[in-house]
Amino acid sequence: MNIKRQNTSVNTSSTAAMQRQLAWAAGICFLITHVTSVGAAALYAPVLNNADYLMSSGADIQILCGALLEVILAITVIGTGVALFPVAKKQNEGGALGYMALRTLEAGIIIVGILPLLALVSLRQFALTSSTDPATMLAISKALVVFHNWTFILGPGLVCAANTTVMAYLLYRSRFVPRLIPTLGLIGAPLIFALNTAQLFGIFEQIPAWAAIAVLPIFTWEVSLAIWLIVKGFKAAALAPTAVTSAANEQLSAA
Repeated sequence: MNIKRQNTSVNTSSTAAMQRQLAWAAGICFLITHVTSVGAAALYAPVLNNADYLMSSGADIQILCGALLEVILAITVIGTGVALFPVAKKQNEGGALGYMALRTLEAGIIIVGILPLLALVSLRQFALTSSTDPATMLAISKALVVFHNWTFILGPGLVCAANTTVMAYLLYRSRFVPRLIPTLGLIGAPLIFALNTAQLFGIFEQIPAWAAIAVLPIFTWEVSLAIWLIVKGFKAAALAPTAVTSAANEQLSAA
């Protein structure tokens, strides 16, 4: 009987250690997504804000570095889904699967959005050595930038809002983290979804200055969740069901 109790204690400790590692991994991935997304947006400025990029001296290395950051962004977006799945499924396995699938979809759209900007780099090099009509090159340049912008609305905009709602709901119900954190996600996700839907239907072409207020809750949700997971991890209540179930199974085996 003592051996069984020791085994239960070892299993519980092992589970707790695994949960801590998952929390740390998810937190780090969330922070990396913010650093890489902001960094990529800054590096893309010469091509997104310059309609004559194809005919200019260009900033190809800068664009390529931005593309690399977005590849890292896509990987860490998937990483958050993978890291949170084992814990989130304790609350609702279907919801946890849905979150991981939506994060993977978001990452896929991000990767697709990189391609038109890489095409612009190649086209610029071609344009400098050809006699192609500048007006034609300008039209192609604008089309590729618009392509990238559409992917931004769909992926980091609409799909991200959807997966945020799913995970915030699961964390709110489970109490794996303080409820204030997922509440921010539940407030911010609909605002971001509405904002990007407005852009999708052309209600406004550029995000207005006041939209920063709508972005703040979802930004705070991800940053506060990341910091909490890194520093504190999941609450002990997340481990209790596993521990109780293991002990019950041991008692049934003994009987």
